[in-house]
Amino acid sequence: MQVPLIDLKTQYAQIKPEIDEVVAQVLSSGEFIGGNIVEEFEQQFAKASNVKHCISVANGTDALYIALIALGITEGDEVITTASSWISTASTILKVGARPIFVDIETDHYTIDTGLIEEKIGDRTKAILPVHLYGQMADMAHIKSICVKHNLFCVEDSAQGHFAQLHDKMPGQIGDIATFSFYPTKNLGAYGDGGSIITNDDEIARKCSKLANYGIIQSDEKIVIGGNSRLDTLQAAILQVKLKYANTWIEKRIAHAKKYDNLLQNLDQVTVPKVREGSRHTYYTYVIRCERRDELKAHLQEHGIATAIHYPYILPLRADLAFLKYKADGFPIATQCQNEILSLPMYAELTNEQISHIADCICNFYN
Repeated sequence: MQVPLIDLKTQYAQIKPEIDEVVAQVLSSGEFIGGNIVEEFEQQFAKASNVKHCISVANGTDALYIALIALGITEGDEVITTASSWISTASTILKVGARPIFVDIETDHYTIDTGLIEEKIGDRTKAILPVHLYGQMADMAHIKSICVKHNLFCVEDSAQGHFAQLHDKMPGQIGDIATFSFYPTKNLGAYGDGGSIITNDDEIARKCSKLANYGIIQSDEKIVIGGNSRLDTLQAAILQVKLKYANTWIEKRIAHAKKYDNLLQNLDQVTVPKVREGSRHTYYTYVIRCERRDELKAHLQEHGIATAIHYPYILPLRADLAFLKYKADGFPIATQCQNEILSLPMYAELTNEQISHIADCICNFYN
């Protein structure tokens, strides 16, 4: 049995008539940049996220970059963030001239360890940038309280957190700003690149909108020239269709995760994902920690099961960030996890037979 890591072909087949119809409408309209379709999607995503403003952009990395600029993060500033994330989290901080200050992760939930944040705050700290990882939100109540106490901005990297919840709050409802990626594999994914910024702050929204569309922001005699970061009309139309199904697909992911949990929970060599109290984990990925990870990965591949490692190197130890001079002993939990984590197939269209096959192969490997 062949089981891909994600199956976008099957997803498309299920909504093909609707997708084909909106694609044809856009192509026949001749309106490929901006327009009502983009504005409608922004309004719909803002409403679905329970926030006032959504500014669509070209991709998730642009979303983070524009958000940091809009908040005035610049040369010489410091931004506290997690040690475990995709490179965009760190590269956007560096791109605006600031320095990423990495913090180790929690053992159970793999997001930033909020108990270690305050010791990293200094005179140059301007923001905390938590990452909602694998579909689960960071401990935002604690992070927000730290931001208020120290007068810091809070930027939520929610590239993996579409419609996750913590105590009935979604990304963008707690921090000053939240950013999203609509990369095809995401829980809400386009058929190409895309991203967005959401916020309840009118002035932040105005700045982000201008910065994404060539505008000039003038503040305290400093002028920041905007760029060109737009969500294509075609992608907005596709996302409008998929937005209608997003929560149904997420509920299926949650059900699949419970099946995985039940089938793998008795293996001493495997740790299944743990859900934070009061959290809605949306399982962008289903990540286990396991002994002999690389051998297990090869074993599953031999049996037709695709897996991935998110991520093989934590940010402080990446070769391209070596100039920051971080060491592994400063991040013991993240360093251990990078050698143990493995992402199993996870998507709404998974079948019970596929999940059972995957679990059987894992159990057979260890028994």
